[in-house]
Amino acid sequence: MVRILIADDHDVVRYGLRKDLEAQPGWKVVAEAANGKDAIREAAATKPDVALLDCMMPLINGIEATRQIRVCAPTTEVLIFTAYEDERLIAELLRAGARGYVLKSDVAGDLITAVQSLAEHNPFFTCKVSESLLASMLTSEVHDGICLTYEERIVVRLIAEGYTAREVAETLDTHVKTVENRRTAVMRKLNLSSPAALVVYAIRNGLVKA
Repeated sequence: MVRILIADDHDVVRYGLRKDLEAQPGWKVVAEAANGKDAIREAAATKPDVALLDCMMPLINGIEATRQIRVCAPTTEVLIFTAYEDERLIAELLRAGARGYVLKSDVAGDLITAVQSLAEHNPFFTCKVSESLLASMLTSEVHDGICLTYEERIVVRLIAEGYTAREVAETLDTHVKTVENRRTAVMRKLNLSSPAALVVYAIRNGLVKA
């Protein structure tokens, strides 16, 4: 049996995915979640073979959810199912522990194959995603001559998405002071003078969508 977790903030999307996945012999959706925080909790409780995650979920985004799922359920493979095709986002998700990436535009032809591949602990990427990964390998990931750490990029992304320092701390399970110190360090590193400038940096460098 292939046991699957579905995490997406749209009820209709989850319903459609469950219907398609459970039509496969021996496949069962053992849990659903509407946000990243619940996805982590359900993964820890059910230990599915495959966790199917949208990368832009409320409370905790797909990158951090992937990282935490790989810690609390190390045998669970994470498959990202999303509309976003961005090589830097894909690279971050891979570093967090995702082993597959399927675009929602490719769902008809690739989703079932992707889930089967990950259930067998093999990676899976659509042709479009493979092309994006190749592009990221051929170009530098350093923007404006400065490279942020993974932790710094997560904080910048959340702040740019409108989270307060307290909400970022709750999302990352850390202290508010830690978030504030990291934000200050990033702004000093980037030579930015205001939170608005930090948001502009995040948009220009693809950390969030404009």
